[in-house]
Amino acid sequence: MKRKNAQLMSNVLMGLGLVVMIGGVGYSIVAEVSSWNLPQFFAHGAIFSIFVGALLWLVGARVGGREQVADRYWWVKHFDKRCRGNQHHSSH
Repeated sequence: MKRKNAQLMSNVLMGLGLVVMIGGVGYSIVAEVSSWNLPQFFAHGAIFSIFVGALLWLVGARVGGREQVADRYWWVKHFDKRCRGNQHHSSH
């Protein structure tokens, strides 16, 4: 897949994942606090949609190569000696 197509697909999947997650949370909240008598079965499905949305988000990040940047920063933060705050300096 060409880089431009991969970026476009990545953005679409990440956007779709965000919409699914927000929609699931919104429906779940509305089903619990409103008097619209929404089916509880769909409210439980809305909770599941949060995980589906997160999965779509992660697939989009993987397709676009964005997870590598996060991994790199995590590695620097946890294992690079220049960035760790618990360095032991010898005092003479």
